[in-house]
Amino acid sequence: MIGDKAAIVAIDGGEPKTIKVGQSWRGISVVSVEKDRATVDIDGKRRVLQRGLHYRSSGGAPTGRQSVKLAADSRGHFVSDGTINGSHIRFMVDTGASAIAIPGADAQRMGLDYRKGERVTVQTANGPTIAFAVRLDTVRLGAIELQGVDAFVVERGLGIALLGMTFLNRVEMKRDGPVMTLTRLF
Repeated sequence: MIGDKAAIVAIDGGEPKTIKVGQSWRGISVVSVEKDRATVDIDGKRRVLQRGLHYRSSGGAPTGRQSVKLAADSRGHFVSDGTINGSHIRFMVDTGASAIAIPGADAQRMGLDYRKGERVTVQTANGPTIAFAVRLDTVRLGAIELQGVDAFVVERGLGIALLGMTFLNRVEMKRDGPVMTLTRLF
């Protein structure tokens, strides 16, 4: 996004193109741009695209299962916006995390009553720390929405939510260079 004036779009892994609000390019018209999303018209169908997510015009994987494509950032990390129980959150894919891990500040902002969860000690890259085990009603990343996902809320030392194995075990992961495709298994 470039303020509220334009969106930067890449099609089929091609070079990014800046499209101003009201302009069209290769069948994509930018209707409006906000802080972290753009409303576009793609071949007559209006949809809201969140920053960092990749979308398929066919609406899903060839099998019809829910799917999302993620692009690696400049450091090789896969970071994307999603939701937990309907509230916005920024995730980093982490196959080394046994569960979704949520920073305490994000949990408070989302209204999670995490302190009722079991208090546990978890091992992090920075050593052991206290966390609270919770069960999330819904976790959404792109078109993939899962229900009843276990997670931990880490009050200190976690700067971004980690999309760990309690989510990733329920999707198929494929990587093709800087693109990771997640497809819901069940």
